Amino acid sequence: MFRITALRLLCFALSLVYAPGFLNAAEPSSGLDWRARVESSLPLFGHRNWILIVDSAYPLQVAPGIETIDTGASQTEVLHFVLSAVNRAPHVRPDVFLDAELPYISDQDAPGVSAYRDDLAAILREFPTHSLAHDKLIANVNEAGQAFHVLVLKTTMTIPYSSVFVRLNCRYWSDDAETRLRQKMAGPKH
Repeated sequence: MFRITALRLLCFALSLVYAPGFLNAAEPSSGLDWRARVESSLPLFGHRNWILIVDSAYPLQVAPGIETIDTGASQTEVLHFVLSAVNRAPHVRPDVFLDAELPYISDQDAPGVSAYRDDLAAILREFPTHSLAHDKLIANVNEAGQAFHVLVLKTTMTIPYSSVFVRLNCRYWSDDAETRLRQKMAGPKH
């Protein structure tokens, strides 16, 4: 009898210790301060952190590092704000990823998608973009959320596969410099 009671007590105590972390990972925040949250997060963020600007049906992920905020704002408004904030940051630059499915969606199936693609192209004209399948992007974000902070900004968008995934990279260290460094490190030792 004592063993069962002690085991139950131990399980209960452990649930009190670990439950708040799990609950915070999945609990969405109010949209009232989403701009302030972006601004306060950027100085802390670095390469490998993500900021997602997602449609209203994007799933609530529960990896420990993923924070979701319901902005109550339009997709283009949130995207403009995020890219402008990242551009002002001296230490990070955006690597932009789009759902590979987006170019194949028709206005017949998702009214307004052509206009959205045009708006998106204009907003992203100065940024190199990459396309990956939606499931692959979600998997990448989930994996990143195991070790790094991911900020998910839910918008009022109701067009499927319209999410924009911004992986932050180091502004003062280029991909070419990283490649050269790795090649030197792999070369013969002196």
